[in-house]
Amino acid sequence: MSTSPLSPPPDPVAVPVAPLDLSTPQRLHIVGVGGPGMSAIAIALAEMGHRVSGSDIREQPVLDRVRAAGVDVHVGHDRAHVEGCDAVTSSTAVPATNVELRHAVDLGIPTLRRAGMLASICAMARTVAVAGTHGKTTTTSMLMLSLAEGGMRPGFVVGGDVTDAGTGAQWTGSEWFVVEADESDGTHVELPLFGTIVTNLEVDHLDHYGTFERYLESFERYLATIPGPKVLCADDERCAALAARFGGITYGLAESAEFRAVDVVAASGAFTFTVEHRGTSLGTVHLPMRGVHNVINATGVIAMASELGVPFVAVAAALARFGGVARRFDVRGVDGGATFVDDYAHLPTEIRAVLAGARGSGDGWKRVIAVFQPNRFNRMSRISREYADAFVDADVVVLTEIYASGTTPIPGVTGQLVVDAVLERHPETRLVWLPRREDMISFLAGEVGEGDVCISMGCGDIATLPDEVLDRRQVLRIQAVGDTFPGPSGTGTARGVTAT
Repeated sequence: MSTSPLSPPPDPVAVPVAPLDLSTPQRLHIVGVGGPGMSAIAIALAEMGHRVSGSDIREQPVLDRVRAAGVDVHVGHDRAHVEGCDAVTSSTAVPATNVELRHAVDLGIPTLRRAGMLASICAMARTVAVAGTHGKTTTTSMLMLSLAEGGMRPGFVVGGDVTDAGTGAQWTGSEWFVVEADESDGTHVELPLFGTIVTNLEVDHLDHYGTFERYLESFERYLATIPGPKVLCADDERCAALAARFGGITYGLAESAEFRAVDVVAASGAFTFTVEHRGTSLGTVHLPMRGVHNVINATGVIAMASELGVPFVAVAAALARFGGVARRFDVRGVDGGATFVDDYAHLPTEIRAVLAGARGSGDGWKRVIAVFQPNRFNRMSRISREYADAFVDADVVVLTEIYASGTTPIPGVTGQLVVDAVLERHPETRLVWLPRREDMISFLAGEVGEGDVCISMGCGDIATLPDEVLDRRQVLRIQAVGDTFPGPSGTGTARGVTAT
């Protein structure tokens, strides 16, 4: 494949056709409704007016929100749940052997994977998507709020909860719809879209594509089907080449970008910058987020919103109020002058961006402590060495064992591969390898001090780590006080644990 600007664009490709007509009320069932992607689908379908049910193997907090949208939720799988349905859908994580999916097939009920149902929703409006390796959820959320500020009232399906909306999905009945186009299983090429933002293209999801070339080829097919604005990041060389080939609009920090962020200044966890369009200043933006990567994401949103006719002042107003997305530099607590943050970053570029954002945020943190849980055995078997430079902005690095995410263990593939990659490149790094969760909690509870920021990163169960460390610190304080003051016998000893 070639992404050279001199390569001719491919012949026009027809826009994908949605497999299900949602223009009339349907009886729909969702297997695995508690997953982040499927819960958003369920909410959107219910708000469209369809009769929706769903099932999952366990009770979890997100199901209350799904129920509130009018979805009939069942805990546990049963053949009876699909009887009388017009269609059944599930994520790729649900095996075809699932009792509900098998019964639906036996009854002749159409079964769709998430991509097919999302495509059917997208076909009901003029849909603009955000695709790319990194930054999709945040950029999609910014775009949705910016179009709303411009009076377009878009519906949306996003891969995380938008703080300002309190949900990851909504159907408004508007002409416009905004969606996060996930490439991990090829969903992006199945969606009937009007326009797109592509943030960047880097090595990932080789378990699905096999090679990086095939991954890139999927984005060629993706762009070839889109009739409206194609907005691509000029700072990413692959995106820039595809923009030249497909007549795209570019954005970023690069001098070549048509929409360019300049005079970027960080202070107190926020950025102020000016946006130029082909050399002409559009105005100044205040963005209450850390990380230059989010300045770039916001510039892409400004480019797309401008192409759709939304005034710059409306977009700037929306960005100035942007409250972020769950698990994107999510401050989970401040304890004894120490700040604990959770972030979804799990690829090398994402980790570098998060840590650089913390280092240059203007918050004045004394130390940046990075905690990382690698994800997926097949991913680590291929790209573990690419983490070598991911932690250069951290003062302390804590690495733990790989979170499987449904993948099969591979002999010799452990979190130690990331440890070796980092120390081989940066032997001076203060790195702690703690494969056991309990050891990690204990270490962090004592290590993180006043003025530090502790950032735990990954897309597995690392999400609960900040709360576990905060709880442990509280226990240590209680123990310290209890051991200092006399007990019933009138004696007491101090164990040397000092409350922070």
